[in-house]
Amino acid sequence: MPSYAELSELLDPDTTVLLTVECQEGVVGKDSALPELAEEAGSSGMLTHVARLVAAAHERGVQVVHAVAERRPDGRGSSRNARLFRAAARLPVKQLAGTPAVRVAAPIEVADEDLVVRRLHGLSPLQGTDVDPLLRNLGCRTLIVTGVSANVAIPNAVFDAVNRGYTVVVPADAIAGVPSDYTPAMIRHTLALVATVATTDEVLACLGRRDGVRRA
Repeated sequence: MPSYAELSELLDPDTTVLLTVECQEGVVGKDSALPELAEEAGSSGMLTHVARLVAAAHERGVQVVHAVAERRPDGRGSSRNARLFRAAARLPVKQLAGTPAVRVAAPIEVADEDLVVRRLHGLSPLQGTDVDPLLRNLGCRTLIVTGVSANVAIPNAVFDAVNRGYTVVVPADAIAGVPSDYTPAMIRHTLALVATVATTDEVLACLGRRDGVRRA
């Protein structure tokens, strides 16, 4: 784990962005298409930790970006080149644009200043989406990555962010995957090699205040 001084240096609110990945009702909510993942997100405390981080970001002037995966009812533009995509297309709950399934899940609150980026394709919230250019326009240097899943989207987000020159912080208790013992293994053996791993409490302790002034 990084020292307080090291983490504080990374988490300058002027150059830090908090990213939530697929924290949407159809993935981690009560009517999830993936009930095992939704159960893990709830029972592990992940959703609560993400909500705490988002609330603190709103208070302390840190930009929040919510990355949401969705598809059109006709499936146009959606990826079909992997087993995961084909399986998702057969699930009874689909992440259809404009439906409750693609709303950011409670207890996470979306503020007016938050950015919500929706994608129709692929595995990553950064590759081929608006997230990267938005981060650059916001002056982001450090990206806090939270959400699901530790199996696929989270490592994709971390690798893509590192490859694009961002420093990544992963609050280990603010991501989840299945089975439950997979997430700590992924963190220890993979994500910790390229990202700074901390806890939600450590991140909250290090996020600087800006006297209520938010980035325009």
